[in-house]
Amino acid sequence: MLIPKTHPRAASLHIREKLVHGFRDGLVVEEGLLAHGRGEMFDYLIGEKTSKTSHDAINAAARALLTAKFPVISVNGNLAALCPREIVELSKATGAKIEVNLFYASEKRKKAIAQTLKKNGAREILGIDPKFAKRIPRLDSARRIVDRRGIFSADVVLVPLEDGDRTIALKKFGKNVITFDLNPMSRTAQTADITIVDNVIRGMPILIGTCKKLTKNGLGKKSKFDNKKNLEKSIITIRKNLRRMSNA
Repeated sequence: MLIPKTHPRAASLHIREKLVHGFRDGLVVEEGLLAHGRGEMFDYLIGEKTSKTSHDAINAAARALLTAKFPVISVNGNLAALCPREIVELSKATGAKIEVNLFYASEKRKKAIAQTLKKNGAREILGIDPKFAKRIPRLDSARRIVDRRGIFSADVVLVPLEDGDRTIALKKFGKNVITFDLNPMSRTAQTADITIVDNVIRGMPILIGTCKKLTKNGLGKKSKFDNKKNLEKSIITIRKNLRRMSNA
C-alpha cells in the first residue's frame, strides 16, 4: 500500500530514514536511535501535529532568541541528522552561534557533525577546538564540556533533544533554556524556560518562519508566557488522545 507523502506515517518513515543515514555517517549513536523511538511514541500521543500550545511556545522562543544578547544553538547527533539545514537557517535568522555538544562524545563524531553542518551552509561551528573548552558546573557527563565562545558565555541556549541533567545544570548556571521535547513530563521539559512540545522536523521550520516574521514586522507587545501552564495543556491533550484511543 502506498502511503501519501502528507500522511503522518510517511513523515515518521522519512525521519527514521534520516536517522539511519545519520547513524551510518557517524552522526548518530545507537542510544540516539533508542531516544528517537521514545520520542516517536509521544509524537503519536500528541497527535503528530503542531498544536496551538506548541505555536505559543514557538512564538515565545522566537522572541527570546531575537532579544537575547548572546544566543546559542546546541547541536547533538540526532538534531544534526534531522535538521542540518534548519539549524543553519535559524542561526542566520537570529544571529545565534552554533555549537556541537554531545553526551557520547568523540572527536570523530564532532567532526562528522561539523562537516554535515558546513555542507548545509554553516561557517562557524563551536565546540570543536579543545583550546576553547570550559566546564559547566554541577554536571558529570561529557556534555559539561562547552565552548567558552558559545554556551559558556550565552544568555539564551536552544537545546533541542536535550538530556535532563544538562538542562538543570544550564539553568543553575544562569542560562535561559529553550528546548524541543515531545514528552511534556520529562525533566528537560519541566526545567526549561520554554518547552516546545513538538517534533523538531515540524517545529524548526515554524520557529525559523516566526523569527523572520518578527524581524520584519517588529516584536510588538510582549505577551506573558507560562511554561508550566503550557505544558499542562500538552499533558491534557495526551490524556484526551489516550481516552479516545481506549474508546475506539
